Amino acid sequence: MFLTSDFSKRYEKLPVTIFNEQQEASKIIVEEVIKEAKQKAKQGKKLVLALSSSSACLQVYDDFISAVKRKRLSFKNIEIFGMDDYYPLDRSELQSHYRFLKECLLDEIDIPKENIHCIDSRKRSNMEEYCNAYEKEIEAAGGLDIVITGNMAMNEPGSPYNSRTRKINLNYTTRVSAASEFFGVDDVPYYAITMGIATILEANRIFYLAWGEGSAPEVKKIVEGDITKMVPASYLQEHDNVSIMIDNAASVCLTRIATPWLTYKVEWTPYIIRKSVFWLCKKLDKPILKLTDRDYNDNGMADLVTEKGPASAINIKVFNDLQHIISGWPGGKPNTDDSTRPERALPYPKRVIVFSPHPDDDVISMGGTLARLSEQGHDIHLAYQTSGNIAVFDHDVIRYLDFIRESSDIFGIDSKTSDKLFKNIEKELGKKHPGQADPLMVRRIKTYIRRGEARSACRYLGIPDDHVNFLSLPFYETGGVKKKPLGKKDIDIVKKLLMRIKPHQIFLAGDLSDPHGTHRVCFQSVIYACEELKNEPWFKDCRIWMYRGAWQEWDVAEAEMAVPLSPEEVKIKRAAIFRHQSQKDYPLFPGSDSREFWMRAEERNHNTAVIFDKLGMAEYQAIELFVKYKFKK
Repeated sequence: MFLTSDFSKRYEKLPVTIFNEQQEASKIIVEEVIKEAKQKAKQGKKLVLALSSSSACLQVYDDFISAVKRKRLSFKNIEIFGMDDYYPLDRSELQSHYRFLKECLLDEIDIPKENIHCIDSRKRSNMEEYCNAYEKEIEAAGGLDIVITGNMAMNEPGSPYNSRTRKINLNYTTRVSAASEFFGVDDVPYYAITMGIATILEANRIFYLAWGEGSAPEVKKIVEGDITKMVPASYLQEHDNVSIMIDNAASVCLTRIATPWLTYKVEWTPYIIRKSVFWLCKKLDKPILKLTDRDYNDNGMADLVTEKGPASAINIKVFNDLQHIISGWPGGKPNTDDSTRPERALPYPKRVIVFSPHPDDDVISMGGTLARLSEQGHDIHLAYQTSGNIAVFDHDVIRYLDFIRESSDIFGIDSKTSDKLFKNIEKELGKKHPGQADPLMVRRIKTYIRRGEARSACRYLGIPDDHVNFLSLPFYETGGVKKKPLGKKDIDIVKKLLMRIKPHQIFLAGDLSDPHGTHRVCFQSVIYACEELKNEPWFKDCRIWMYRGAWQEWDVAEAEMAVPLSPEEVKIKRAAIFRHQSQKDYPLFPGSDSREFWMRAEERNHNTAVIFDKLGMAEYQAIELFVKYKFKK
């Protein structure tokens, strides 16, 4: 059992370190590996690592490569064991975990081939014999010294604590989550081969990494919950040398972060006061102005009343602050006192850039606000950062080509040429096996499909075609789910657009929960560009507002602008989303929620309005939330 003298961590059963950046955690792990590798070499032994194919480990692998290049680390005396892979799957496939490790690490380091042990997921007749042999390989190497992972391998809920390397049946939730890797859930294998829980727990040292808000609920279960086979990583509580390394976003569900006033004495900042009051309202099902001194005292918040009370004074202050973030004028209301409004009144109209990672994130996440900005006369420019082409079904390509073939006489296109194009593409798609990347021509057609849909949505909202920008950031355009790292070319493209428009407002996706990672990189491309431009005269009069994507909404306590939507405006938003026909009915990459994006968006916006209503605000049909980005000093 993990024990700590830090009272704020009293609910935590494992040692957790929260980092601002992944690089900080990675540095610690790399230094530990360097130290252990030297110690093993002195003993005439090899260091044995078990490595995950989780994207959570990518920064560590990048830093391993850098350490090798700088001659600080050598893998000549290190053995590596892969932790899992889909079954059956050839090692050359894009989704192969062996290929992931090979491309992200093994090809770039000085490790001898005989030191590499990865699960071979090709079809075989005697699976039990193969899995036992893999266990014997680990035993022959001296057992696992260090495990670096972002999961409990592919051990599904229900896996026993004494399990060893074996073939396992993947549940539906896992397969849906993996849909993005295979270009659709139907192509995700039903099985995997994975190290067992007992195999992992026998390692001398375990580093468990988790990044982003999407990891937060699972982190809480692992760290604060009971040990249960339904949460396989909870078995880490039985290991005496585990480090849970997470970022701020992944920590938000931990008690010391979510409700710190229940664990130790806190500094009652305005944010913590808002957060605690909203929590108390939810717990007691009371609006803000009905909370009493006794409510605070009976629920662990006596210190707040003592320092900032009485309750009535706290309630009024929080109520007014919340009321002031509500605005039907997201671009600022001209000719009014803006001292208590989230946006300044002038200049009016404003030049506005809305950055959208994919060609539909703008309308899914802030379609109502976008309609308001347009209606209120602002000069709106859309910047679609990626093509989103991998999210288009093959049958949509055939449908569009069939239209071209059938209508060739109307447009003066040679019928033989259009028919030949149709048959060639149909043949190419017919040869493509599940999970394979599209040929270049197919990717281009899918790009144009999504561009057309984006323009259609913009026209519906009154945004002219010449204000619609398709940036096609290079990091994304690989043809596969795996993307390149963010580079200078990406940032320069964003900078060029910003310099041309010189906006007064920037809206961008601040969604770090994106299960595919694209939103995070798109966010960074804008922020890095703004960092380089922040001394420009025009930038001093520019504000950056962050919206959330399709997976999660801002905490109301964090929100700095709330744009209410009427029932009619909700319908406008829905109609704008419907313009993206290739993403309707059933999205190719649904994440863990199989509903259509418009359904998720409407439920999320309505639930936010219900929260405001329960806190004592006016009753709205829906609300979209925004947080202002502030540069670090």
